[in-house]
Amino acid sequence: MASGVTVAFGGFKALTDITLTITPGAVHGLIGPNGAGKTTMVNVLTGFQAPTSGRVLLGDRSVGDLPAHQIRRAGVARTFQAGRLFSGLDVLDNLAITGVGLGHSRHASELEALRVLDWMGVRDLAERPAAGLPYTDERRVGIARALMFSPRFLLLDEPAAGMSEAEADDLARLIRRVADELGTGVLLIEHNVGLVLSVTSHVYVLDAGQLIEEGDRARISSSQKVHDAYFGVEQGAA
Repeated sequence: MASGVTVAFGGFKALTDITLTITPGAVHGLIGPNGAGKTTMVNVLTGFQAPTSGRVLLGDRSVGDLPAHQIRRAGVARTFQAGRLFSGLDVLDNLAITGVGLGHSRHASELEALRVLDWMGVRDLAERPAAGLPYTDERRVGIARALMFSPRFLLLDEPAAGMSEAEADDLARLIRRVADELGTGVLLIEHNVGLVLSVTSHVYVLDAGQLIEEGDRARISSSQKVHDAYFGVEQGAA
């Protein structure tokens, strides 16, 4: 999905030659310490940030020069760290307005919103004002909104931030359902490494804008590069 992506802001490189792939029906992880470039990578993949060089591909189609709304229409959805719900609308309207933005009628969008809420088991939230939602429900609604009209790929940017262990476990089960039942390819961007390793088949690790490791749970868990990125290299170590 990304091939040789570099993002430079003046003389600062936020990302350097990053290549990663997301496959339908699988959950992939993207981890790294603060400032590693994770959100910049998500922004590139979803059209919120143009790469300085490299390509963003959807199948064989290059989409790196498309604006965010066109990439969403092409089947790549995302959530945001801050939720970004429309606080003046209820939950149903938050989802329905997404459907309208994708080119569907208001009626079709409301039906799809109810279907998604049913599938997620949160139909009872439909008429609740978005502004009054508890934090975890806000995160669930953000995911529901991203799932409108069955995107091919879903990028989740720090969805478990601020959640308890039990809430994170519920989120993990939902992420597995998205991949297994909907066939959607998921990229999970998280600081909660345990959550990522519990649900992913393949993990990419960024540090200072560079891809320092990738592989399955066993490889990531045993990687000295990953350990050093998160905890630093001990003084006197080679």
